[in-house]
Amino acid sequence: MTESESHAGGRTCNRLTDCGLAPYRCRLATTSTSTVQCIAVHRKLFRCPRPVTNNVSVPSLPPQPPPLLSVSPAVQLFLQLVPDPPQARREQLSHGARRGSARTVGQKDSKNRYFEDPKQNVNKASGVSNPKEDAGGGKAAVESEDQPEYVSIARSLLDGRTSPLLDRIQEERTRRKRQHHDMDNVCSASLQQPQRKVKKNEELLDQLIQDLNEVNDIPFFDIELPYELALKIFQYLNCTELGRCAQVSRAWRVLAEDGVLWFKMCTREGYHPDASVSDSPCWKSTLRDCRNSAKTVCSNWKNRVGSISQLQYELGKVLCDVSSCDNFVLAGYTSGDVRLWDTLHWDSTASYLKANSLSLNSDPRPYASHVQVNSTVAAAAYEDGCVDIWSTETGGEPIHHFQNPGRIQVLTLSPDSPVLASAAGPDIRLDRADDRGYWRTLCRSQLPKTIENLVLVPGRAELCPLAALTAGESVYLLDPREEEPQTLHTVYGHPVTCLDASDSQVALGVKSTGWAMHDGGNKIHVYSLQTGKPVVCVGNSPGDFTCINLRDSPPHLLVCGNKDRRVRVFDLRVGSSVASLYAHHLGVTSVQADDWKIVSGGEEGLVCVWEMRMGAKLWEMHNRHPVRHVRFNTSTLVTANIPDDKSPRGACITDDDLTAHRRHRGVICHYDFSEDALSQDHILPICRSDYTESYGYNYNIGLAVPYDRLSGSHPSH
Repeated sequence: MTESESHAGGRTCNRLTDCGLAPYRCRLATTSTSTVQCIAVHRKLFRCPRPVTNNVSVPSLPPQPPPLLSVSPAVQLFLQLVPDPPQARREQLSHGARRGSARTVGQKDSKNRYFEDPKQNVNKASGVSNPKEDAGGGKAAVESEDQPEYVSIARSLLDGRTSPLLDRIQEERTRRKRQHHDMDNVCSASLQQPQRKVKKNEELLDQLIQDLNEVNDIPFFDIELPYELALKIFQYLNCTELGRCAQVSRAWRVLAEDGVLWFKMCTREGYHPDASVSDSPCWKSTLRDCRNSAKTVCSNWKNRVGSISQLQYELGKVLCDVSSCDNFVLAGYTSGDVRLWDTLHWDSTASYLKANSLSLNSDPRPYASHVQVNSTVAAAAYEDGCVDIWSTETGGEPIHHFQNPGRIQVLTLSPDSPVLASAAGPDIRLDRADDRGYWRTLCRSQLPKTIENLVLVPGRAELCPLAALTAGESVYLLDPREEEPQTLHTVYGHPVTCLDASDSQVALGVKSTGWAMHDGGNKIHVYSLQTGKPVVCVGNSPGDFTCINLRDSPPHLLVCGNKDRRVRVFDLRVGSSVASLYAHHLGVTSVQADDWKIVSGGEEGLVCVWEMRMGAKLWEMHNRHPVRHVRFNTSTLVTANIPDDKSPRGACITDDDLTAHRRHRGVICHYDFSEDALSQDHILPICRSDYTESYGYNYNIGLAVPYDRLSGSHPSH
C-alpha cells in the first residue's frame, strides 16, 4: 500500500486492498500520518470491517479530529443547514442505548444494517467471526446509536449510497399519486350526478368571472400589466395579429377575444357605425358575418347578380329630377307631383308628398324642377319659385315653405344636416332647422353673375354651414358669419364647368376658351378649405370636364368625367392620372367611385360599372335618355335617365299608347345586389318576360346579359 501525491498541505491515500473503499479518498489534517492511522480513520468514518491479513490485526488508534472530506456542494449545504443535536439529547440517547431492550437494539441493527459492508454480511452468513473486530464494532455501534437519523442519512450520502433518500422520494411520489387518483375519483363521481342550476345563478357566476378577469393582471413578457392597459395595447392590432396573440397563453386569449376590441374593429371597418357594445353578444362573430356578407355583395356586383326594379309613379308624367340618399329616392315630375320611395319599406305611407297650396291650386301646375333628399328631410323647388320641405318620417304636408321671386336654378341639401341652399339668378339663400325643428334663414347674398353650381360642404353638422358656389369664372365660399362671400378662385377666360366639395377640399373643373385655349387644355383645380390656397392642379384634356366626384371618392383620389367620353381617376398626392376609361359614345354626365369600382353614366343612356384596379368593364345597362343621376352604396345602385325634352313632340301625354309614352318619360332603376340570386323573384324582368304580350315591350333586349334561350319567347315553344 503506497502513498499518493499530496493536496493542499495534506496527504491523499487510496486504500484499495485493506478497506475496500476504492472510489473514496480521505484528506488527513497532518502531513505525517502513517498508513495504520489512515486505515483506522477509514474504518471509523465509513464503518469498514477490520481486515484480517496474515492473522495480524491492526491496533485501534485514539480518537482523531474529524477529517476534511471531499464531498459534493449539495451534501455540504445539507450538513450546514441541519444543526447538531444538543448535549442533553446526546446523553439521553446514550443512556437509552445502554439500558435499551432487545427490541430497540433490533430496530437499530436493522436500520444500520444498510450501512454495513457487504463483506461483513458475507462473513456473518458464513459463521466466521473475529473477536477483535467484534470489540471494535461494539464501540462503533454505540457511536451509531448516539447519532440521530439525519446524521445516518448524511453518512450514507458521504458513502455515495443514496438509497434511503430515493426510497423517501419514491414514497412521497406514491402518496401524491394516490391522493390525486382519489381526487379524480371524487370529481368523476360528482360529474355523474345530475345537478340542477338556476339560470340566474349561472348569469351571476358568469358576471363574477367576467369581473374577476377585468381586474386580473395580464403577463407581458417579464412584467405584469393591468387589464385596461393591456387592452389599450391590443387595440392597435388587426384581426390576424389578434388571432396570433390568442395562441400565446390563456390570459392573452381572454384579452384577444374581448368584445370591446372586436366592436371597435367592426365600427372602424364601417359596419354598424351607430351601434353600441351591448348590442351584440359576440362582436367577433358579427364582424365575421359582415365580412362574409361583404364578399358576397362584391361578387354579386361583379357578376351582376341581384334584382332590378323600375320606380314608376303614374302614367302621363315626364321625369324632371331625381335625388337619392341611403334608402330614400325622391323624384319630381312635370305634373308637379313629388314622389318619395323608401327602398327598405316599399309600402311606407310617407311616399306621397303633398305640395303647398299655392302650387297645388295653380293651373297648370308648375314643374317640380329640382328635388333633394337626405336621411331626415326632402325638398323640392317648382318652376314658380316655391320651395317645399317635408320630413322623410311623416311625409304628407310640408313642414316648411318659402317663395322666391325668381325661378330656382340650383337647389342643394346638406347630406348630414338639415341645411338647404337655393339660388335664383345671382341671389343665394341659406336656410337651416334649429334643435326644435323650426326653419329660419341664415343669410342672403347676391353675386355679380348668375349662379350655376352650388354645393354644401359635408361634415359640418355641429358647425356653421359653408357653401361653395360658382358664377361665371369665379368660385366663392359663403359663410353665414361673414358679410360677403369670399373669392376662392377666379381666372379671366376660364369658366368653371363643374364643382364638388369634401369636408376639407374643393375641386372645380376649368374650361379654356378664346386666347387661353393653347395654355395646356382643360384642368381641375383642388383648393384647401382650411387655407384657401390651391393644393394641386390635375388634368390636361381637350374636352370639358362635365362632372366631378370628390365627396364619395376614396382618400387622395378624384374621379371625373369629360366630354371626350373618358372617365379619369387622379391621385391628388402626386398629381397624376391613375386610370383612363373609355366606354361612352357621348360625353360622361355622372360618375361615382369607391375603393374598388367606378359607376359612370353617359349622354347616350349607358350605365357602365368598372373595376378600378384592372380598368376593365364589368357590365353595362342601357336606357333611352341621358343618365343624370348615379348614386350607389354598399349593396344598392340607383340610376336615373332623365329626358332633356319635357314636352316631347309627336307623343301625347294623355295617349293610351303605353309604348310611345314610355319612350319619353324617363326611368329610375334600382339595383339590389344583396339578395339571393337563386330566387326566381330576383331574376331580371327582361329575362322573365316572354315578349308576346303588350307589357313585355323592352328596348333593352339587345344589351341584356346573353341569354341564348328564353322559355316562352316564341309561340313554337
